[in-house]
Amino acid sequence: MAAILDVILFLLRIATYIIIVQAIMSWLVAFKVLSISNPTVRNIWGGLERITEPVYAPIRRILPPMGGLDLTPMAVLLLIFFLERLIVRYAYSIAPF
Repeated sequence: MAAILDVILFLLRIATYIIIVQAIMSWLVAFKVLSISNPTVRNIWGGLERITEPVYAPIRRILPPMGGLDLTPMAVLLLIFFLERLIVRYAYSIAPF
């Protein structure tokens, strides 16, 4: 059981890194440091969008629009951190080792 929880925590950590990379990349695109017309940047951006959009879509329906500010990545990160703490605090304490 502990091995399964370790894999879940590892996947949540990878998801955290993907969301952070996408947020930083969106800032770089917004400030014109990176250009979407560059094929490499476009491919990376498209890949990140395909990974994160299924997670973001339900949360975007719940969160109200905030003008040009998208708080969806922060909401997803908070949810991931909550799940990590929940697993570490409660699941490991009841998991047979």
